Amino acid sequence: MRYRDCPTIEVTERVPGDPATVWALVTDIELPVRCAGELAEVEWIGPIDRVEVGARFRGRNSHPALGTWETECEIVEMEPGRRWVWNVFGPDGVSATWGFEVDPAREGTLVRQWAKLGPGPSGLSLAIAAKPELEGRIVARRLVEWADSMRANLAWVGAQCTTE
Repeated sequence: MRYRDCPTIEVTERVPGDPATVWALVTDIELPVRCAGELAEVEWIGPIDRVEVGARFRGRNSHPALGTWETECEIVEMEPGRRWVWNVFGPDGVSATWGFEVDPAREGTLVRQWAKLGPGPSGLSLAIAAKPELEGRIVARRLVEWADSMRANLAWVGAQCTTE
């Protein structure tokens, strides 16, 4: 697995809520903060403070191996009630792309979160440059961390739907 190939990870869960409720939950940019992942704080920046193409937000992150850092993100796709996608910007362009998708299901709602590394460099690039022989393991481990965070996010969404 190579960083330059922009590997992607995706997690999908069926949750008991209706699509409108699930959409409201996944378009709250503070969702990952509530789930004790590496995103410690997030805030809207600029004049738009909702999920809309062109809206921007800043995240403050913390990771035991990578330290602390800030990112700026911009929403690049949005299909109301269905899908939203944002790019994470690093010093040399887009370092990751993330998204949520919501689909009605026979019972409940399917909610999907996914993310793609790259194409621009990120903090992970420094670890790969330091130990290029371990690139595959470094990338795979990062994708596992992301998947674990996504599972926590979607479990939280499901829990909110069962309490409403």
